[in-house]
Amino acid sequence: MILLISKFVVGLLLIIKGADWLTDGASNIARCFNVSSLVIGLTIVAFGTSTPELVVSVISSIKGQTDLAIGNVVGSNIFNSLAIVGITALICPVACSKGNIRYDVPLCLLASIVLFVMANDTLLGASKDVISRSDGIVLLCFMAVFLSYSITIAINSSNNASDEKQSIAVSIGKSVLLFLIGLAGLIIGGEWLVNGASGIAASMGVSESVIALTIVAAGTSFPELMTSVMAAHKGDTDMALGNVVGSNIFNIFFILGTSATISPLHRGNIAITDFLTLVVGAVMIWVFCRFGRKYHHITKTEGVILTMCAIIYYIRAIIEA
Repeated sequence: MILLISKFVVGLLLIIKGADWLTDGASNIARCFNVSSLVIGLTIVAFGTSTPELVVSVISSIKGQTDLAIGNVVGSNIFNSLAIVGITALICPVACSKGNIRYDVPLCLLASIVLFVMANDTLLGASKDVISRSDGIVLLCFMAVFLSYSITIAINSSNNASDEKQSIAVSIGKSVLLFLIGLAGLIIGGEWLVNGASGIAASMGVSESVIALTIVAAGTSFPELMTSVMAAHKGDTDMALGNVVGSNIFNIFFILGTSATISPLHRGNIAITDFLTLVVGAVMIWVFCRFGRKYHHITKTEGVILTMCAIIYYIRAIIEA
């Protein structure tokens, strides 16, 4: 048991640090080719913070452990919407930009609803609940549209901004090395984390879905948590919300889309209440941003509500384990 826990923890640390190194390396390489910081933020950084979930879900999909693949994404999005936004709002009210309210938050809600429908086929009369390969391709198409939109917005904003020469702190050789080391850390760490999580679940008599929805999800969402908390601490709460919403969209459209395209994902032991919690979390963020007590802000009071919902959800998950 100690060996399994050690493998899980070391795997998680390798994933987190590997994602950090990969993102830094990729960002420096992009700067070497004069890619704007705005485009880097919307693509490489957004991809980097969600890399832990991507690695865990893809490896789980390849191994046929679909509870881990789906539970990791569902649990991460619940953690992002309730815990991270809630904790961030407790530090400082979270600003909601017009872009967030008009496009990003509604798209996050749409992604949650699409996943709910795709993962619960029996509600529509099907014989089993499965995210099929065709569903995965549809999710990837959604991702392509979202990415095209984001890059177009970034390029337009970049063209309107003053053109400043970006200093490159690290040589391209060191950046490539950093990128490769980060990639290796992600692959090795993902393998260890998945194997450790599966072993822990088996030895404790707990389903993989519970481990995925709680421990694995919270662990792989650590980069988003730190990014949002640091942004809130600096008063840049608009970035904090954008980071969470972008990550949730990326998790559903790209990570589950990729995982399902590799191998169909059976819902397994992920309960319908988990998917409902995912949708409710997205609805709450949309309502607080659009109709909250303070115009275009998620207040500290609303942060308390989100955090309490997160606590209640995790208590329920532990009791039902």
